[in-house]
Amino acid sequence: MKMCFSAKCSLLFLFCAVLAGCAGARKVETVRSGAFVPGLALADDTFTPEVPDGSLVSDTMMVRDAEGRTLSIMRAVRDENGDMVASDVIMPSIVVATFKNVAERQGVVDLRFDIEVPSELTDSRWQLRLTPVMRIKGEEIPLEPVFITGAHYRTVQLRGYERYSRFVQGIVTDTSLFIRARDLELFLKRNLPGLYAFRCDSSSVSDEQWHSAFGISGREAIEHYTDHYRKKRNERKMARREKMFRKYVKSPIRTEALRLDTVVNAGGGSIRYSYVQHIGARPDMKKVELDLLGSIYEEDRQLCRLPGPGRLTFYISTLSSFADTREKYLTKVVERKVSEHESCYIEFGAGKSEIREELGSNYTEMDRMKQSLQEILGNGEFELDSVMITAYASPEGPSAANRNLALRRAGAASDFFSGLVPASVRFISRGGGENWQLLRELVNNDTLIGPRERDICLKRMEIKDVDVRERALHSLQCYPYLRRNLYPRLRVVRFDFQLHRKGQQKDTIHTTVPDTLYRRGVKALCDMEYEKALALLLPYRDYNTAVAFLSLGKNHNAMKILQDLPRTPDTDYMLAIVYSRLGDDRNAVRHYLDACAEDRNFIFRGSLDPEIGSLVNKYNLKLYD
Repeated sequence: MKMCFSAKCSLLFLFCAVLAGCAGARKVETVRSGAFVPGLALADDTFTPEVPDGSLVSDTMMVRDAEGRTLSIMRAVRDENGDMVASDVIMPSIVVATFKNVAERQGVVDLRFDIEVPSELTDSRWQLRLTPVMRIKGEEIPLEPVFITGAHYRTVQLRGYERYSRFVQGIVTDTSLFIRARDLELFLKRNLPGLYAFRCDSSSVSDEQWHSAFGISGREAIEHYTDHYRKKRNERKMARREKMFRKYVKSPIRTEALRLDTVVNAGGGSIRYSYVQHIGARPDMKKVELDLLGSIYEEDRQLCRLPGPGRLTFYISTLSSFADTREKYLTKVVERKVSEHESCYIEFGAGKSEIREELGSNYTEMDRMKQSLQEILGNGEFELDSVMITAYASPEGPSAANRNLALRRAGAASDFFSGLVPASVRFISRGGGENWQLLRELVNNDTLIGPRERDICLKRMEIKDVDVRERALHSLQCYPYLRRNLYPRLRVVRFDFQLHRKGQQKDTIHTTVPDTLYRRGVKALCDMEYEKALALLLPYRDYNTAVAFLSLGKNHNAMKILQDLPRTPDTDYMLAIVYSRLGDDRNAVRHYLDACAEDRNFIFRGSLDPEIGSLVNKYNLKLYD
C-alpha cells in the first residue's frame, strides 16, 4: 500500500513529538533526582574607603604600635619557606563559603548573593521560577522572584496574547454602531418630518420635548432601530473577556514584584544573577538565613519542584553593639519640704458663703478634691503638714465686703474638708479678695469680645481704685457678658498643700539619680533608631554620641568627639573605623593595633566590620592574632 507524502509528514512529526516528549520526561526525572540544582553563592564585595581625589594609596606603610615600636605593614603572604613576601592578591570570582559577616550601616543591611543556574536546567520549553526566602528571627520573608524563561516558552506566551488581542479587537466599544442609522433617518423623514428637521439643529432637545411634540420619544425610536442581536452578542463577548484571557494566556507575563525575567535559548550556557537586597535593620537582629525555592513550569503546568541548594547565613554586625550601656547619673538636690497646689471651682450663692454641693458642678468638684486629699494622704514618701485654703470673690459690689466674703468662703471650705484628714493636719483660711488677675486673663483670651471692646476693658482695669474700676466697667457694652459668663469663674478656691519627706531630717540633701534622658538615647542607639539617638545624645558629646554619628555615616563629627575622649580600646577601635572610612590607612591601622593590644577581643571583631576587615585583608593583619 502506498502512503501519500502528507501522511508521511504527519507520522514523522508525530514520531518527533513523541521522542521530544520522552526526552523531556527523562530530563525532568534527572532534575527531580537532584543531579542538577540551582545554586546560591555569596557575592564578592569589598569595602571601599573615602579616598580624596588625587591621593596615592600605598600597599606598604610604617606605623608605631602601642609600645612605640616601628612596624612595617605591607600586603604580603608567606612563601613556601615561611618568609613574608609582597604579593598581589587575586580575589576569587566565586565564593564557596555558606556564611558571611555583613555590616549594618545607617539602619540598612545589604545582602549580596548570586543565583547560579546550570545550563542543564535551561530548556526552550521551560520557565524556571526561583524565589529567595529570608528567615529573620523565625519570620519567613519571600523576596522578589527571578524567572529564567525559555525561548519557546516565551513564544507560546506571546502567541496567547496575540490570540486574546484578536478576540478583544472583535468587541465593539461604541454602542452607536448597533443603530441602523439610515433606517432611522428614513423613518423620521417619512413619518415625523418635524422631528427630522432637528437633525441639523445644534441645540439640545430633551426626550420630554420630543415626546410632547411628536408623540414618540427619541429613546423609543433608537430602541426600535437598534440591532439587538449584534448588541447582545457583543455583550456576551465582553462578559467572556476574563474567561478567554485564561484560555489563551495560560501563563501570563509577570511585570509586578519581579526582580528578573530573562529569555534564554536551550543549551545557552549557565546563568549567574547578582542579587542585592536592602533590608531595614531590626533590634537584636543577629543573623539572616537565606534559602532558594524553585520550580519548573511548562506553559501553565508545574513539572517539578527544584531541590534547594545549601542555605546561606549572613551574620549581622552593627555599630550599635558598641554602645556603652552603663547608667549616667545626675546630682539632684532633694528638699525636705515640698508644696503642691490645686484649684477647686466652687459656686456660691450671690453674697453667700455656705457650700451647697447641689449647686452647679459643686458635687463633681468637691469629689475631685476629696480624691486629691486621699492620694496625698496615701503617699508613702510624703506626709501632709498643713493646708492653706484661699478663696476669691468676683468684683461686683464694694471691695471691702468682697474681701470679707472671700474670707468667710475660705473658712467654710476649711470646715468642710478638715473632717476628711487627721487632726494633726492644720487648716489655714485666707481671703484673696476680688480676683482681678484672673479676670484680666479671661478677658484677654476671650474670642467673643471684640478687639476694640477688649482693649477698652483692659484699659479700665488699670484704674487703681478697685471700686471705681468696677463701676467703669458698667458702661461697657460687654459688661452683661462679663457678669454672666466670666464673673462666676472668678469665685475659685485654691488649695496649697505643705508636705515634708518622711524620715528626712535635713532641709536639703544631695543625691544622684539615673539620667533618664540619656538612658532613652542609649536605648534608641541599641534599637538602631539613630536619628532619635543622636537628637537625645548630642548635648552629652560623649562616646555614645560618637557611635551615633558613626552609625549615621557622619565620620568627621564622630572623629572630633573621639579625639577629645580618653584613649581606651573602644575609642581606638572607633577611630580605626573613622580613619578607614576616610582613606587614612596609616592612622586606621595604628588605632586598630592599639585597640587589639589592650583588648584581644578586637582581633576577632575586626573581621566583622568591613572597614577593619579590608585593612586586615589588605595588610595581612591576621599575623598579630
